[in-house]
Amino acid sequence: MTEPRGANQAFTRTLVDELARAGVRHACISPGSRSGPLALAFEDDHRIEVHVQIDERSAAFFALGVAKATGIPAAVVCTSGTAAANLFPAIVEARHSLVPMLVLTADRPPELRATGANQTIDQIKMYGDAVVWFAEVGTPETSSEAPGYWRSLAARAFAAATGGPVHLNLPLREPLYPDEGTEPYPHPTGGRADDAPWARTTPARLVPSQEDVRSAVDRLRAVERGLVVAGASRDDLRPLLRLAEALGWPVLAEPASNIREPGTISTYDALLRARDFVEDHRPQLVLRTGKLSLGRPLAALLGSTRQIALDRRDVWLDEQRAVELLIVSDVEAFCAAALDMLEPASSNAWLAAWRQADASARAAIDATIDGLAEPSEPRTARDLAAAVPEGSNLLAASSMPVRDLESFMHPRHGLRVFANRGANGIDGTVSTTLGIAKASGAPTYALVGDVALLHDSNGLLPTTTDDVTFVILNNDGGGIFSFLEQAGVEGFERVFGTPHGRDLEALAHLHGLSHARLAAPDTLGITIHEGKGPRLIEVRTDRDANVEVHRAIWAAVERAL
Repeated sequence: MTEPRGANQAFTRTLVDELARAGVRHACISPGSRSGPLALAFEDDHRIEVHVQIDERSAAFFALGVAKATGIPAAVVCTSGTAAANLFPAIVEARHSLVPMLVLTADRPPELRATGANQTIDQIKMYGDAVVWFAEVGTPETSSEAPGYWRSLAARAFAAATGGPVHLNLPLREPLYPDEGTEPYPHPTGGRADDAPWARTTPARLVPSQEDVRSAVDRLRAVERGLVVAGASRDDLRPLLRLAEALGWPVLAEPASNIREPGTISTYDALLRARDFVEDHRPQLVLRTGKLSLGRPLAALLGSTRQIALDRRDVWLDEQRAVELLIVSDVEAFCAAALDMLEPASSNAWLAAWRQADASARAAIDATIDGLAEPSEPRTARDLAAAVPEGSNLLAASSMPVRDLESFMHPRHGLRVFANRGANGIDGTVSTTLGIAKASGAPTYALVGDVALLHDSNGLLPTTTDDVTFVILNNDGGGIFSFLEQAGVEGFERVFGTPHGRDLEALAHLHGLSHARLAAPDTLGITIHEGKGPRLIEVRTDRDANVEVHRAIWAAVERAL
């Protein structure tokens, strides 16, 4: 690479070089003038793959998907003004789901702020507490200390971003680019030898003390009727399965926990809707970890049950205000220490009762679903999760898709499940899926409602060439509201139902995706194996009928129990 000329080029090249040394491999860029020098620096670095999105919101959610798949922050680059404001939804999701992200907003220099200059707003700490760290970088200078500052800043930002989104605000003065008369930068800008990062940080591993483990184990083994509840987590939660087996406790695993494996209780949402079952199987204690989506039946159960929370980050996940002990530890480290102190449960009657009920509920659910003559949303969720190939990714959109996956997905191995359950919004679903697909390189599927698809259809620009399949539940509006208290009130259809009447086949073709419509309820498995993405499989359903299908399933389970 040629020697940098001028402060802007020296700064942007140095910053990008240091981020690449730290481990950044993806940059999501939206076009803009003030961010141009930074965008070109990323484009010129062969170690970093650049993804261009015309919509800043989509770019940020794409970066969120990259980080979900890899655990490594992607850089998000945008120009000043409203462009920076459009990143906010993805930043909020990253903060609440503890996903890494590096937000790099270009800005006007200080002398242009509060003067009416074009595309100039107050970007200082504009995301507030939604980021874990912020720095106003300052305009690039030609001092001898500047390159060391830039590299140290990049190293610190990368380290901080492992715990959530980090915001660097980068004011740049004109001229933005060097011309023929621009002098070479007068000081060395190189980094450490052998492409080493300026400062490397070692990941913290939280290992609980023997005393703390003993205190927790005493509580756990004093209880026979306990439950392990696992929500969405970036951690490997499989050690919890071994701990639960030793305790003789059932495991209620949400799909995004990625431990919904054979032996776990996969029909708990239906079981906890049956009043008699809940009364006979009420636990004395719950060990929980991860972010729970908390459907109403599970939320009601947890609200009346003592809880122990386990998380390697000091976060307060206690919606019911029922946690009496928070264990801040790596899940693996705590489970290993606890297993050393535990004798296997003397009786498995409690676990056997839950598994027997689970089998009865599963048979009732499947029989009801399989008896439907038309495609349904419960069957689509169940069949998609069962049919995708080993080693695939599956993202479930917020609202009804993630709930249906929770309610109807069979236990299985070999599938990575994702969901944006930090703030639980439907925005950015398409872009998050594409980021996961691009970064993982694995076949990726998404179960998405029609409104969520339309909300982020800009994410399909430019058209992806990845092996991505969007299975769209098209009920012409917001189906979840038909289950809520406002269903049926005057004005419901316009304000909550929001029918759109859009042709999703035309939308697919506009963005270069192939399109198929599910012809019969039992053909989804065949359809998803008939080709590769990018493609859209549309499943037409009716919102009112969907409510009745769900009610029929819950009634069948209650009869079976």
